[in-house]
Amino acid sequence: MRDTQTYPLRLPRSLKAAVERLSRDDRTSINQFVATAVKVSALQTATYFADRQARADFKAFDKIMRRKGASAPREGDEMPRRKAP
Repeated sequence: MRDTQTYPLRLPRSLKAAVERLSRDDRTSINQFVATAVKVSALQTATYFADRQARADFKAFDKIMRRKGASAPREGDEMPRRKAP
């Protein structure tokens, strides 16, 4: 890591004990273990949303969104206007 910053992390005792055990089993420092876990989680989240986007059926979504509701949307919940291409 080139650019690092200290971040005080508060963990419940049980979770800290698990992290200590897992990092010891992995033969890494707690810091390295947590940093790797955060990075892996971020990458998996990005992949998850990219996969969901690839499977999206935008025609079905638009059809659902065009349905008439029982009442008008609350202020701030309106659909944004699409810009003309």
